Amino acid sequence: MPSTKLSAVTLPDGTRTDLFIADGVFVDDAPSDAETLDCDGLIALPGLVDIHTHLREPGREDTETVLSGSQAAARGGFTAVCAMANTTPVTDTAERAEYIADLGRRAGLVDVTVIGAISKGLAGEQLAELGLMHTSAAHVTMFSDDGHCLMNPQLMRRALEWIKPFNGVLMQHSQDSFLAGPDACCHESEISGRLGLGGWPPVAESSIIARDVQLAEATGSRLHVCHISTAEGVDVVRWAKARGVRVTAEATPHHLLLSTRELEGYDTTFKVNPPLRTDEHIEAVRQALQDGTIDVVATDHAPHAAHDKDHAFVDARPGMIGLEQALSVVIQTMVNPGRLDWAAVADKMSHLPARIASLTNQGRPIAVGEPANVVLIDPARVAKVDRAASASLSRNNPYHGRLLPDPVEATFLRGAITYRK
Repeated sequence: MPSTKLSAVTLPDGTRTDLFIADGVFVDDAPSDAETLDCDGLIALPGLVDIHTHLREPGREDTETVLSGSQAAARGGFTAVCAMANTTPVTDTAERAEYIADLGRRAGLVDVTVIGAISKGLAGEQLAELGLMHTSAAHVTMFSDDGHCLMNPQLMRRALEWIKPFNGVLMQHSQDSFLAGPDACCHESEISGRLGLGGWPPVAESSIIARDVQLAEATGSRLHVCHISTAEGVDVVRWAKARGVRVTAEATPHHLLLSTRELEGYDTTFKVNPPLRTDEHIEAVRQALQDGTIDVVATDHAPHAAHDKDHAFVDARPGMIGLEQALSVVIQTMVNPGRLDWAAVADKMSHLPARIASLTNQGRPIAVGEPANVVLIDPARVAKVDRAASASLSRNNPYHGRLLPDPVEATFLRGAITYRK
């Protein structure tokens, strides 16, 4: 394996030092054959971990594969991603989970952890093979019907009870399908009425979160709230945490930066579920990420082909790609304004996501003896985002044309360089 000396690099706590890598781990001193990288002006963060990624394989390899998604992740500074279950066929059996895990190992650029479905076929009617997926070679510990809210509270309770013995976690897409039905595609407000788009009210999110945190409290199991987007949802999570409920929550980069103003031109690139919100909700999400009510940043990287987006707004597929610009947006919205320091970024994009996903070899501190999963970043560099330059197979990039931080200099997975600018 390659040996490397990272010279004069800055750690998240501000310490300036040399780091030495050999045999995939950080070591005390530079091996004689080490390649030296001048890291003056660069910050070393632990490899980023994304617990909410759509890799589309199997079934939609025209939009993304495990390999192309891994390449995009490495470019974004990630050393681990967790692949959502809404593949075709759905990842609801042990065999399908093992297949995706094997694709990730063969790609070899990031650690790919499999998220299994909660219900068979994401239909919300029968539980998927939760126990078998967990005991399989894929060792699934997280389950989600993401893209679909599990509306049946009895089934949700049973799923929480099933996963408790192995400390699993249910990841819920919180959307009451009666309050925000199939045509809901725009935050319910003045703009949804003016644009003639179906309204997606905040209560459709917060009411499901309220139900589920009480189910989690009743069962003693772990609940994770996906892509929280509303002030009301934040309030419920804050209340639940104060009660000691085992609940965690994530914010996406796009809900930290983009608002309903993007919808004025009916550009379907900006159609996402849950939808972009107004400034008051964006501020609530930023504040919650700052104060720890929201635990982590997760990309909800959702690749789509042009023909899936090239429709009337209501009919277009929801979703945005986000792996390559996730850290850029966090720097723009949270670091540059002084809301998070680099140690907090390491927590929210590496340490805590790895802990939620039970990834024992990821999200580790940068220290001697630890796996050399690390991303080198230039915090001052900026660039205009070009969707054509993405490693993703899809081009539904909501940041195209924006001037954003362009931080990632190099990504290392267990000492091997998986991306270098």
